[in-house]
Amino acid sequence: MSRPLMSEHEQPVEQQPPPPAPAGEEDTGRRRLRQALLHPGRSQVVVAVLLAVVAFAAIVQVQTAEDDATYAGYREQDLVNVLSGLAGASRRARAEITRLEEARDELVSDTNAERVALQQATNEADTLSVLAGLVPVTGPGIRITITEVTGRVRADTMLNMVQGLRIASAEAMQLNGQVRLVAQSSFTSAEGGLVVDGELLSSPYVVDVIGDPSALAGAMSILEGPRVDLAEDGAEVEVTTLASLDIESVRAAVEPEYAQPEDAQ
Repeated sequence: MSRPLMSEHEQPVEQQPPPPAPAGEEDTGRRRLRQALLHPGRSQVVVAVLLAVVAFAAIVQVQTAEDDATYAGYREQDLVNVLSGLAGASRRARAEITRLEEARDELVSDTNAERVALQQATNEADTLSVLAGLVPVTGPGIRITITEVTGRVRADTMLNMVQGLRIASAEAMQLNGQVRLVAQSSFTSAEGGLVVDGELLSSPYVVDVIGDPSALAGAMSILEGPRVDLAEDGAEVEVTTLASLDIESVRAAVEPEYAQPEDAQ
């Protein structure tokens, strides 16, 4: 192809590069870009949300395609068998859960029953210890002061009074602060007073009784009751109701006797 001829005075025009932007304008562009990134406009936010929705839809589509591909090669009977197996596994799981829940409830019930039985046994042991006079006791009750004036108090009169107080639900009793009175206590008349469980006691006799104060005071004042019998023996009786009374005397525990085998004798 022929080229157009140029005169010797005509020279080709060289393309000159554009002049560089001033430094101030370059800084202004960077500042605008940073501001756009840090403080996006409403249109930019909308575009970002649309892009996120599109990405999420693409991910879901890929996962769905993978799930479909998992069972794509299954026949209808195979799918039925898979569903039957899942249903059976679900039933077995529910049955196991029910069994474990029943076992748990049974264990809880047994634990509660054992706790109640243990508490009852503890309460009964405490009650027996009090009745046997093995432990100190504190509680409301009455104090009976018996002072011989014109005669001697007989052992039978004192024993009848103790039995009447026990019938009135006396929980614990002691005589003169040193002898704990129990069901096996014995009274014997002696020179200078009464022998109670081997201890010689003399007037005034002070009987501390723990129980319902009104019931105990009533037992002392019934017709032909302990107060009348003591008056006939020549003694004066004073009954004081106390909101709190300490019985500190105790009896020694008796060890049970075991019969030794004949070979050991």
